Amino acid sequence: MSVTMDDAVAAETVLSRVDGEGGRLVVRGLDLEDLVAGHGFEATAALLWGAVDPGLGDPAAVATRLGAARARVFGRVPAILAATDGLAPIDVLRAGVAALSADGDRAAVLLATAAMPVLLAATARRGRGLAPVAPDPALGQVADLLRMLDGAPADPARVRALEAYLVTVADHGMNASTFAARVIAATASDPLSAVAGAIGALKGPLHGGAPGPVLDMLDAVGDPADADAWIAAALARGDRLMGFGHRIYRARDPRADVLKAALADLGPRDPARAALAEAVERAARKALAARYPGRRLDTNVEFYTALLLEAVGIDRDLFTPAFAVGRVLGWTAHVLEQRATGRLIRPKSRYVGPVPAGDDYRAAANG
Repeated sequence: MSVTMDDAVAAETVLSRVDGEGGRLVVRGLDLEDLVAGHGFEATAALLWGAVDPGLGDPAAVATRLGAARARVFGRVPAILAATDGLAPIDVLRAGVAALSADGDRAAVLLATAAMPVLLAATARRGRGLAPVAPDPALGQVADLLRMLDGAPADPARVRALEAYLVTVADHGMNASTFAARVIAATASDPLSAVAGAIGALKGPLHGGAPGPVLDMLDAVGDPADADAWIAAALARGDRLMGFGHRIYRARDPRADVLKAALADLGPRDPARAALAEAVERAARKALAARYPGRRLDTNVEFYTALLLEAVGIDRDLFTPAFAVGRVLGWTAHVLEQRATGRLIRPKSRYVGPVPAGDDYRAAANG
């Protein structure tokens, strides 16, 4: 019996488990809800990295080293911006990480993680015609990201909300970008190369590009009173409703509930927008349940990601790079884990092309 790509086990990991049937995400023995409640960005980094390398397991030391690494990355920003003029923000992240170098795995993991907020903020400010803002190594990674974006200290409520998002998306099993990072790490290549490859995978619209179109959908609906009719017309056309359903989860995506709570804690920055989102979610869930009675197509992480990042003040063209700011923790932890095995990832393929005439080569090749 053949095993599908969805069923194949590519690696053993101590980092996270995605329970699609139960609607549960466990990270290092903690349910997602407990992880977000008890861990900030640096503590989550230490939790994931320390599982593989105890030398990176102290949150206070991680915070200090990430601050120093952000300052180091900023020294490369002028050259990176000059080389990436005209590129999309996600491409700036990919090119910027690829342009960095580090001595040893620990330094590379810290540098890759620090590069994300520095490069995101620099390219965002360039898009607004503003000069980049140097990092403050004394701040936490999330507070410093918002300060570098805005040019001023961030509202603590915004920091808490964005930190909840970044911790929520830090790791999620063997997703496409994480697998890409592990494949590269398995060749004994360096962590920076692995992260650059992971960014390339994240760039694909089937992986990291879904939150932005959620806001496009809300813009198109426009008024809560029009939600039912708009959703019905979209389904009649065969359109996909962004922010609903998930490839893995057959129950509600637990990340959606965590982000919904974080959004509520942030408070209504735009009550009209919140009312529109609630009406669209209600209409979509009702319509999907009626159209697909045998399937559970519930609200997923992208829906509340879009709402939370918009409320925090992140432009929608920065949503995928913002995802990378959090997911780099998982990428780098998986890279450390894969490199510790010392094994090359080399799956087989099933040949289905033409065969030499008059023989049974294909059967022998695939047998």
